[in-house]
Parts: sequence; structure tokens; C-alpha cells
Amino acid sequence: MTRYFDALETRSADERAAALARDLPAQIARAKALPGYAESLKDVDPATITSAEALAALPVLRKSELSKAQAANPPFGGYAALPTSGYAHIFQSPGPIYEPGGAARDWWRFGRVLHAAGIGPGDIVQNCFGYHLTPAGMLFENGARAVGAAVLPAGTGQTELQVIAARDVGTTAYAGTPDFLKVILDKAEEMGISLGITKATVGGGALFPSLRQHYRDRGILCLQSYATADIGNIAYESPAMEGMILDEHVVVEIVTPGTGTPVAPGDVGEVVVTTLNPDYPLIRFATGDMSAVLEGQSPCGRTNRRIKGWMGRADQTTKVKGMFIRPEQVAALVARHSEIVKARVIARREGEMDTLTVQVEAPGNDGAAYANTVAEVLKLKGAVEVVAPGSLPRDGLVIEDQRRYD
Repeated sequence: MTRYFDALETRSADERAAALARDLPAQIARAKALPGYAESLKDVDPATITSAEALAALPVLRKSELSKAQAANPPFGGYAALPTSGYAHIFQSPGPIYEPGGAARDWWRFGRVLHAAGIGPGDIVQNCFGYHLTPAGMLFENGARAVGAAVLPAGTGQTELQVIAARDVGTTAYAGTPDFLKVILDKAEEMGISLGITKATVGGGALFPSLRQHYRDRGILCLQSYATADIGNIAYESPAMEGMILDEHVVVEIVTPGTGTPVAPGDVGEVVVTTLNPDYPLIRFATGDMSAVLEGQSPCGRTNRRIKGWMGRADQTTKVKGMFIRPEQVAALVARHSEIVKARVIARREGEMDTLTVQVEAPGNDGAAYANTVAEVLKLKGAVEVVAPGSLPRDGLVIEDQRRYD
């Protein structure tokens, strides 16, 4: 028998709509009172915004706009409902973009994610998301507290120490990027150490079917979630593994990329999210991610709508090894070296791991000369290939994702 995180997960469509009609106007009113929304919501009557359909009349807030607002009015650009000191944490993601964080129970709504993966009291979660500046580590830690699980705050890297710690403390569950769990398991096998991890909840990158099967063959249930640093949990998998179920405290729309116009049901479009978190009321926030609504209800019994999961980016921004690479970073790489004419970043998949190759048009063939710049600007290490000027395609792409997601 399925055990649910709370009664919200099995509400009827009418109950969910009634709750939204009650809560959404209050959230719009909170947002309207903030400096960030002073212009875009000035003519909006919050009482009239009672559904996702009504939200479609409001403007979309894009990350680029949020970044500009934060630069002019740091750190949160006038979009935060609390003073900066009123939050438990202030994070900085690449951009830079600043995000607030709270310490209240399940502030980012990740308890729902961990619960769906079977994590709860008696479990010890090896949290391999980063804890420094970016919020991912704290998102999962806050969720673990909500379900009563203990946390080993492992962070990233140091694979041998990760294995020893997992053995010594008796880790039963993993949280982190999809790839890194395999790195830990492979290292444990190499060291002759048996680990007790049987559950995993992953994010920050695509969980490829072959990798999920690899974990299943090792007796590990691995489920993925979809979240952003700004919003928190948006959708998550249940053991049914049919699409991703929407969180109960967000409103998700799928729109034509670059617009705020909803697509036809089932069509692929950009994910736009309105959060009901009163501390940080982001309204129609464009994630830049692509997905589509999956019709029907999950076999697990949860009744909220589902999306098909991550289906690429609305722009060329690409996530590799849990880190976003943006077109402006590629431009910055070219600007660092006057001899570079053009650059192209290529993401591939080799041996269940993301790989990064940077092709630069420049004289000579010394790729090593640009390795440090690549690591500094892209925040990731990658192979550098020097190609002859004029040889890269003139197709507008500066970031090419060659990985397959089917």
C-alpha cells in the first residue's frame, strides 16, 4: 500500500482548484506589494487571479530580468518578501544570481521528493550536493529533516573519503547528481568495500535509462526530481516512474518559448512556474527548461498533474555535470584570448558520464594553452581541441548537446 507524504497528494481536482483559488490571489497580492513587481503588476487585481488560466494574462519573469534587477537592487532585486537578514540562508548561483533560503520545515518542499523515494526515519542520506554558495545541498538536507532521516553532508569530490564515510556511518540513501553515485559505487568496488545504499534521489542532470538500470541491477531504487535554485521542488518521480508529478505548492504552465502563451495540452514548451511560497513569491518565473504535460494520473495514486520531465533547454544553456553552461560564458571564453575566432562547447556522454569538449578556432594546435581559461570561465574542466579558423559550423550554435535522452 502506498504511503503518501501528506493528504495534499491525493486531493481531487476540485479540491486542488478550490485551494488554488483561495491561495493564488493572496500570493499575487504579496508580489504586487514588492518593488520588483511594481510596474508589471500595477494594473492587476489579485482577486481576479484564481487559476492557472488566469495567470496566463500576467507577464513572464525571466532569469535575465531577475539578474538585472538584482544588479540594480542587490541582493534580491526587490522580489523578496522578507529583509535579507530575515532568511536563514543567502545563496549565490552562477550568473551571479542570489537566492534566499529558509530553515522552516520543508521550506523547499523536498520532503515530498525524499518520501517518494522511500527515505524516512532510520535512513542516513549521503548528501553529495554542494553546500558552498549554491543551494542544492541545503535543499536536500532540509527535505531529509522533513522526513526524519539523518544526513551525512558529504558535498562533492573526494571519492575515497566518500566511500569510507558511507561504510563507517552506514549510509542507506544517496542524494546528488546522477553520475556521481556510480563514481562512488565503482570506487567502493575497487577498494573492496560493500556499501548499504538502496535508495537514491538525484537531480542536477539527466538520469539516463541505462544508468537507472545500472543502479537497479545493484539493488538501488533511483528516482529523479526537477527543481531550480529559485523555486525549489517543481516535480518529482514516484516509484511508478511514469512522468514527474507536480509539487503541491507550485503552479506550472507550459508555454511557447520566448512568450507567455500556453501551448496545446501535450505539446512541448517552456516550463513557467508560479510558487506559493509566501517568503519569495516568484510569479510566472520562466525556467528556460522544456517539458510537456503528461495526460492522465500516476499509477502510484498521486493525483496532481504530471510533466514528461526535462526535455532540453529553451535556449542553448546546457547542464553538464550538474552545472549550467550559458552562451555568455562561451563569449567570455573567446574574449579572453584575442587569437580565438570562435568557440563551440560540446556535451557528450561516455561510459555513463558527462564529458565536455571545447573546440576553439585559433592558430596552432596547443589546446593545453586554453585549459585553465576553460576551467575558470565554464567552472568545469574539459578537453580542448584547436581547429582551423573557419572550420566550425556557422549554424548559430555555441553550445551543442550531443547526449541522447531517450
